[in-house]
Amino acid sequence: MSARPADRTGLAILLSLLAILLFDLMGLVIKHLSPYYSAAELSAYRNTVGLIPSVIALWLTPAWHAGGRRLRIRQWKLAGARGLIVSVAQLCFYYALGTLAFATAATISYSNAMFMTALAVPILGEKVGALRWSAVLIGFVGVVLIMGPGRETFSAAAIAPLGAALFYALTGVMARRLDPDVPSALANLYSSGVALVSSVLLALVAGGFSGLRTGEDLLWILAMGGFGGLAVLCMVVAYRMTEQSNLAPFAYFGIPTAFVLGWLFFNEAPWSDLFPGALLIVLGGLIVIWREQRQRRAARISASAPPA
Repeated sequence: MSARPADRTGLAILLSLLAILLFDLMGLVIKHLSPYYSAAELSAYRNTVGLIPSVIALWLTPAWHAGGRRLRIRQWKLAGARGLIVSVAQLCFYYALGTLAFATAATISYSNAMFMTALAVPILGEKVGALRWSAVLIGFVGVVLIMGPGRETFSAAAIAPLGAALFYALTGVMARRLDPDVPSALANLYSSGVALVSSVLLALVAGGFSGLRTGEDLLWILAMGGFGGLAVLCMVVAYRMTEQSNLAPFAYFGIPTAFVLGWLFFNEAPWSDLFPGALLIVLGGLIVIWREQRQRRAARISASAPPA
């Protein structure tokens, strides 16, 4: 792990772990509400409530205040496109949560690391060596084992979290195309706003809003949006405290927590579906992370070396 002198890496790690737990809690609420509301409706509700923490995240960003609190960005189309893709990713993931075992849907979605590696080639022009391509292949094998094509339990719904991982990875790669002087929270606010509009339109196209059944459901929806929005807020703050490479190894904390929460709240224990595929997904992702950390370390050493 590398840290800059001003980094607060320990606190950043704790915030990232809290964000992962909050995302899992959001997923539990989505699964709880899925029998009564469509994935498109839940996506629209989540984005409506989640817009509030996005505004708070921007207000808490010193760089935004120092830059005159400007709201316009040069690459607004790119930021908006990310929001549109986020809404499609949510649709896929929320559908998977309502159809598959909670831990199964969550684990497949963690394959986004391998998609980010593959998408970085055409979008960012990065060169990916044999080691990282091997890691992508290992992770893909893990996904196939979990999806279980050929098993009696296999269904088309198993493809949905894989699609979510692909679209979430695409938004991550696109974020690296944004100008470096644009605060992450401002870019996220653009994406959140577009995601809200597009998710509402998707819900209307998919059949409209069915209306809330009870006041209790309203509380669940508020909790869902609050968990998701606070998770994003925690991640934004954590990324400001340290380098992303310091947080990446802890991303897979969500797999065991998803398994435990699915077992506690829905009495699900899909051991045979998850293993050994989950281990291969984690292994592939950690290889990618390790390789990227080595490259960054080598680049820093090269940049700090005195001229010959």
